[in-house]
Amino acid sequence: MTPPPPVSAPAEEAADGAAGALAPALPTRATFKQIRARRGLRGILPLLGPAFVAAIAYVDPGNFATNIAGGASHGYVLLWVVLAANLIGMLVQTLSAKVGLATGRNLPELCRERLPKRASYGLWVQAELVAMATDMAEFIGAAIALNLLFGVPLFVAGLMTAVIAFGILALQARGHRRFELVIGAMLGLILLGFLYDTLKIGADWGAVAGGLVPSFDGGDSVLLACGILGATVMPHVIYLHSALTQDRVALEDEGDRQRIFRFLRLDVVLAMSIAGIVNMLMLIIAASLFFGSGLTQVDTIEGAHAGFERLVGGGAALAFACALLASGFASSSVGTYAGQVIMQGFIARTIPLALRRIVTMTPALIVLALGFDPTRSLVISQVVLSFGIPFALVPLIWLTSQREVMGALVNRRATTLLAGTLAAGIIALNVFLLYETFLG
Repeated sequence: MTPPPPVSAPAEEAADGAAGALAPALPTRATFKQIRARRGLRGILPLLGPAFVAAIAYVDPGNFATNIAGGASHGYVLLWVVLAANLIGMLVQTLSAKVGLATGRNLPELCRERLPKRASYGLWVQAELVAMATDMAEFIGAAIALNLLFGVPLFVAGLMTAVIAFGILALQARGHRRFELVIGAMLGLILLGFLYDTLKIGADWGAVAGGLVPSFDGGDSVLLACGILGATVMPHVIYLHSALTQDRVALEDEGDRQRIFRFLRLDVVLAMSIAGIVNMLMLIIAASLFFGSGLTQVDTIEGAHAGFERLVGGGAALAFACALLASGFASSSVGTYAGQVIMQGFIARTIPLALRRIVTMTPALIVLALGFDPTRSLVISQVVLSFGIPFALVPLIWLTSQREVMGALVNRRATTLLAGTLAAGIIALNVFLLYETFLG
């Protein structure tokens, strides 16, 4: 049953990007017609933003680790996996965004309402494990960046990352637009860093085209493919995106849902296209610089940074490290936000953000304190995330195919069939990985 239009909430300031400085403050819960009555970008920008927050999880430090390892050891062979993962991400994030708009609830809340209590608690437990794997990638990545740029010891750098992540997340209390603009700016910084390195390094574009043809290069490439998939289609951000779009704009009639959904799709296409370009550039750079030079053993972030500096110059190494730092800081704050959505949605409980951050970041700090190989830990964390994808994706597909849940925004049959096929493919890939790892 389609929920009634939500009532208006207290007004709070909402910046509208570059145009916002020239415009009067707009209530966060302004109606669709009020927003669209504004001219130019000021009538569009307030409807965009959630997908850019979600997209930062698609270029987190785990992507750096898996894409560099994939490009250095297998050249352009796994480029098609990166492209496919980002296309899957576009579909998944569109479905997630649609849940919040159509129901006024996020995906964990709907799971708690419509699934048996035991199933809801089971999904919560696995989601918390996924959150820990996510934090491991984000904290280790930011710590490595601080170490490369400023020589900060890894463990201390991990603690600094926690403080900075809290600072970024605190912007959420002052209006969602401030938080979204900061995350969007960091996404732009990551893109600029890799565009700079691509222009400095160059690429064999014929080989790039060949890498778009599906193929594997042994069992290790399958492991990396799962890591790339887990690093790109992030389970925690499937839950989060539905929360970012729920009750975002006040609705005056049912037609507003359809009209807003068109802008949500635009938001997803823009944000995920940027994330996809960044991910492909990561692998292309590693394949061009390391695999092309015979340095196939460069499979760590530190090794990649040293390779940039030695083979290309300090500017390329600096751009890489700055992009990694922005990725770690932004994704760690987004991960904390997602963790709150997961707990509150699945079991209707909340805990202080500081306590949640301490719990989920503990595995990452242990890895840093004990001196484990940080890049290898990153890759393993992404494989864990890959196994968590079906537990978020299957309920998402099921719920968005139910007319009594989604109303007019229910999936078309073709959309459900495509999404179900993709979910089955992800599950099959993970089963194949288990076979190759333990029985192959």
